Amino acid sequence: MNLNNYIKKIKKRFIELWKFKIFRIAIIIHIFYFILSLFLTLTIFRYRTDFRVYYVTAEVFLHDINNLYIEGYIVPFRYLPISATMFIPFYLMGFNSGFIAFSFFNLILNILICIVLYKIIILIRKDDHEKDDKKVISYICIFLMGLPNIYNYILGQNNLYVTLLILISLLLFLKHENLLWNLLASIILGVSIIIKPTAFLLIPFLIIVKFDLKKREIKFDFFKSIIRIIGVFIPIFLNFIFFFLYPLLWEGFLDTNFSGENPIAYSFSFSISQLITNFCYFYNISFNQILILFGVLGLIGGLGYLIFIFRRIEVNSILYSYAFGILITLLTYFDSWDHHLLNLIPILIIVIFSLPHYSQITPKISFSIIFFSFFSLIFAGIWFQINHIFPYNILPTFFLLFVFYEISRYCLFSTKKMNLEV
Repeated sequence: MNLNNYIKKIKKRFIELWKFKIFRIAIIIHIFYFILSLFLTLTIFRYRTDFRVYYVTAEVFLHDINNLYIEGYIVPFRYLPISATMFIPFYLMGFNSGFIAFSFFNLILNILICIVLYKIIILIRKDDHEKDDKKVISYICIFLMGLPNIYNYILGQNNLYVTLLILISLLLFLKHENLLWNLLASIILGVSIIIKPTAFLLIPFLIIVKFDLKKREIKFDFFKSIIRIIGVFIPIFLNFIFFFLYPLLWEGFLDTNFSGENPIAYSFSFSISQLITNFCYFYNISFNQILILFGVLGLIGGLGYLIFIFRRIEVNSILYSYAFGILITLLTYFDSWDHHLLNLIPILIIVIFSLPHYSQITPKISFSIIFFSFFSLIFAGIWFQINHIFPYNILPTFFLLFVFYEISRYCLFSTKKMNLEV
């Protein structure tokens, strides 16, 4: 297909989509988010955004790499060293031009995310769903209209890079069974973890293991599991080149994320770990952040992994690996913010289309998507008004646990009867 034909095909598809009212509304709202974020960040919030942190980390990486985790950023830089390199081009442009370019990249990423999301939905959609695109387009438009998008744009966050890579890796896992494609999908997932470790707790769910209760036997695909684990760790281990060359980086990375003197801040993060630390701050109780983190991770992560091992679903189980991995991360790690929901919402949308059309789990997941898209960020604002008397941004946590519970039930009790009656 030559370029002219390809452009004509895109134009034709856009005209088809423009007939949907919700698509027109979503495009207008998203463009408004984009323009408003440029104005707010370049005027009011230019020194208080995450992009400012990334911008400075790129400078430090180039000129004083040993101080990558020591530099006094407005918020701690917690990511792997290589993640700083992706911001070097934007740093070289200068702050204003760099932020504008970065925002345009985010806009393009959102378009690509919608395309990949559509391809996955069409691939896994149950036969009893509507055959036209109306429902699919509606859910994708909800993602585009969601408030986490404007939050992501204003902060200059990198979540959309992560979301796109997660979705591409999921698409490859769903389409291809052979080892080479599994290796490639895992490598792409590993690259997403370099940018931001949202999917790090997804790694154990890549192991293909299942306990069949009826036959009382364990099904374990050793070779494919090894290929997946090797693939996901190839990009991650590249960071150890920098840790080896600059030992202070390793020390700084551990101190910043786990054992250092940098305290976990009193904040509106909705993870269970943060709710516990907020409780300790509020009542002036001393705490150990490592014990809290690993205690919550052991409880939620261990429960999620056991449920996944004893799952009854056979088809597209990798989708539920992704759902569990991201849900567990948001529930356990201290820094769980509304812009991270951009990683979760597309996965939940795919889950809806993987379920039978008349499953009563569907409206529960749909309701949660609506909450995450349009209401969760509002409760972050409410937290600032009432945290002196009630320091818990707990409603998003409740919805995360609610989704975790519903997906767990479906994995454990997936039968034709349940799909209709649950």
